[in-house]
Amino acid sequence: MNKTLVILGPTAVGKSALAVKLAQELNGEIISADSMQVYRGMDIGTAKPSKEEQQGILHHLIDIKAPDEPWTVSDFVEQAHELIPEIASQGKKAIVAGGTGLYLWTLINGFSFPIAPADKEVRKKLEKLPAPALYFQLSTIDPIAAQKIHANDKKRIIRALEVFELTGKCISEFQQRRRKETGSSSADYLLIGLNLEREKLYERIEQRIDQMIARGLINEVKGLLSKGFSKDLPSFQALGYKEVVEFLEGRWNKEQMIEELKKRTRNFARRQITWFKRVKNVKWFEPPIDAAAVLGYINSI
Repeated sequence: MNKTLVILGPTAVGKSALAVKLAQELNGEIISADSMQVYRGMDIGTAKPSKEEQQGILHHLIDIKAPDEPWTVSDFVEQAHELIPEIASQGKKAIVAGGTGLYLWTLINGFSFPIAPADKEVRKKLEKLPAPALYFQLSTIDPIAAQKIHANDKKRIIRALEVFELTGKCISEFQQRRRKETGSSSADYLLIGLNLEREKLYERIEQRIDQMIARGLINEVKGLLSKGFSKDLPSFQALGYKEVVEFLEGRWNKEQMIEELKKRTRNFARRQITWFKRVKNVKWFEPPIDAAAVLGYINSI
């Protein structure tokens, strides 16, 4: 089976643990597809696997950036496209694992690359319009892109319209060119999805957050702020960090902060599930995961 293995699913469902088990069995290395685990010092709030949890398996794209350094979907895809053949050349299996839907979508479909720089004026103009009006514009000028973007996904709709206004070309045209350039397509990947009945997933999420608080999430955020990292950085918009900042600045007490973090994480997981359900050709498994069953499926392909 020469395909790159991808493990996807919502937060707290068990992706990291399964990735390690499969890497042990398949002589693999793991490529993190988590947009926040790249940041050094942001460990507890991102549920970054500890050295003990990594069990000697090499993990890529973890702890490679300071919290104030930029990291984008384009950076992720560029790095992944370099790492996958490099790992394969050593006779090992590349296993991409994570829950950042945009990262995985763009990797699988070849959609991530610098087409045109962001333009604040163009975006400001577009942001004044309601999502239905923007989506109608996109459907008119680029129906291919409109089919792939949800009508309420205002951020991606604006980006597609921005590219057209700045370049005079459809974003779908650039995307098709990118697929040809990288030689990557969805056929190159074997997709394993993990999901859990909603209430059970929510229980896991709440338990994880209680553990994060017990392990010192508040002190982790305090430490980052004391080092001079601004609360306004993109990295601080990650779940867990912005809520703790609200607590530290006195807008919430500790109990309010924890409840709000749990609620926001549940909502985030729900959005993740909606996103991943749009991905085609995923073989879904439900925890508790039988690694042998997953391996059997992989070996049958």
